[in-house]
Amino acid sequence: QFTLERQKTAEKERLFLVYAKQWWREYLQIRPTHNTRLVKIFAQDENGVNRPVCSYVRPLRAGRLLDAPRQAARFVSVLAHERAAVIGGGGGKQEQWCTLLAFLCRNKGDCEDHANLLCSLLLGFGLEAFVCVGTKAKGVPHTWVMTCGSDGTITFWESLTAHRYIHRPINPDDPPIAEQPKPLYPYRTIGCIFNHEKFFGNCQPSDAVELCVFDLHDESKWKPMSGEAIKSVCAPGATSSVPPSPPLCASTVDAAVASNDIEVQLRILVSEHRKDLGLSTVWDDQLSYLLSPALAAYELERTTGLSAGNEEFQDAVRRVVPDGHTFKGFPIHFVHRNARRIFATCLRSPFCEEVICCRGDQVRLAVRVRVFAYPESACAVWIMFACKYRSVL
Repeated sequence: QFTLERQKTAEKERLFLVYAKQWWREYLQIRPTHNTRLVKIFAQDENGVNRPVCSYVRPLRAGRLLDAPRQAARFVSVLAHERAAVIGGGGGKQEQWCTLLAFLCRNKGDCEDHANLLCSLLLGFGLEAFVCVGTKAKGVPHTWVMTCGSDGTITFWESLTAHRYIHRPINPDDPPIAEQPKPLYPYRTIGCIFNHEKFFGNCQPSDAVELCVFDLHDESKWKPMSGEAIKSVCAPGATSSVPPSPPLCASTVDAAVASNDIEVQLRILVSEHRKDLGLSTVWDDQLSYLLSPALAAYELERTTGLSAGNEEFQDAVRRVVPDGHTFKGFPIHFVHRNARRIFATCLRSPFCEEVICCRGDQVRLAVRVRVFAYPESACAVWIMFACKYRSVL
């Protein structure tokens, strides 16, 4: 029985490969330059198995752990970014994609892994989402996500930062307008897009993102692959499809305890550093506490794009900083919880170093840490260093 099933699977995979080769030949006959476009039909997984790219994406529901698409984007962006290690020489990009399960277990991965996970979550939230394969500035290969609104709006989602960009195509036949703004998004070219059921190769005259029209029903602009062929090897239950992902796990990190631990360690590190410089350290607990609203507002802005509560924060700071004193604050963001690494990074920033090594009369220092826990124990860590002092210079 096993042998029979393996033979059936192998036959389906063989037929899909034959179909993919035929599709690629037809694609190249449209224009010889298509050979240079980033059209990726297969990708190697963490076990060295070549799989159709469509099998890396599947609608993924987050239960009650994530409430909205933008929160899902924020969650994906706080998973660490790590380029796949290159084994051996050659300057080419080492291609290794992770299945969703492997990516979540490692809690870090390359831009393709982030894009596949974000696309899967957006599909789970009922959006029409696709993974885009193309390049950024200087021709660096890159992968991101796009969603097609029911009104035709195309939105790009950067899975590494959770930034969203609305795509407005430029008509190359229009006379150039000097004031025409440059696109805000970092993407330069796009070769293909795909999700768990569809695959399209970009066959427009130019593969520049700003000139692309995303009318996926127009086969003169996007060459589709047969949905039946994709389903034969990528549908759930097709033996060659990626193993099903377990549901997302709730965070095991106690955000309050983690915030406190990092804060205590940073206070010790700052005091030691200032002692080495011959400076004494006096902490202002009230000022430290007042930094909390700012950190909460930064995270809210990253998640929703809306900023709120800044007026109250500024008012509180004004009230706690006496006349003739100067206030300086520096916020910084991390996706790990290692206090020593955090402190070393902070000292490399001239602004942060200025706060930590502040000199003056009646210097009072403050530090506040807020850990925001996401599923799979991913964390966004916001830290703010601040000082108030009487300037005597």
